[in-house]
Amino acid sequence: MALDLEQRKRPSGVVFDMDGTLLDTEGPARAAFAKAIVEVGFEFDAVVYDRCLGTTFAETQEILVAAYGKGLDTEELQRAWTANFFVIRDCAPIELRPGIAELLQRLQQLDIAMAVATSNQREICESSLSDCGIRQYFAHLVCVEDVRNPKPAPDPYLLAAAKLGKQSADCWALEDSDIGTRAAVESGMRTFQIPDARPPNESVLALGHEVLASASELLALLTEPES
Repeated sequence: MALDLEQRKRPSGVVFDMDGTLLDTEGPARAAFAKAIVEVGFEFDAVVYDRCLGTTFAETQEILVAAYGKGLDTEELQRAWTANFFVIRDCAPIELRPGIAELLQRLQQLDIAMAVATSNQREICESSLSDCGIRQYFAHLVCVEDVRNPKPAPDPYLLAAAKLGKQSADCWALEDSDIGTRAAVESGMRTFQIPDARPPNESVLALGHEVLASASELLALLTEPES
């Protein structure tokens, strides 16, 4: 949807999701899972994997156990999945999503504080952002182990705003998934969704947030004079 250029108030802080929003991680994550599931004794099923996209950690576990049976050791799978992700990432570096580099640079020029709110582990978050050369832009990282209630609860975004010392209503949030978008909208942040793996469903579209094709579209709001 087109951005409303009448909404010209700049944010005091911007909170980014990581996977699929900042970083193009879908391909490496899929490849790592495909290898990991074989290592723990099962066959890769693309249909099952696709059901996990955009779900919470608990929902992912439920989908996998339902598909592969109670004999699946989800903790062993998670360890193998993470290890393989690091190997794949080292062989083929992860790329930034379109428009992200320019957006981060512009926010830094405007002295707008930035943070990350991710459902991923801190170890992966720190190393992935560093490897992509953008870790220095973020004052704080809120990772899955930092909150009791992960997305779609608003807790990761509320904590990120608190760490930045900002009111959530004065912040922007950038997301790709429906679950993350629900969390961001509920936090009270002005929310922009840039879909990656799949388009938003109707119930998420009804939230009234702004859906963009890429992060480049946000530059229009940041280059307009404040009203």
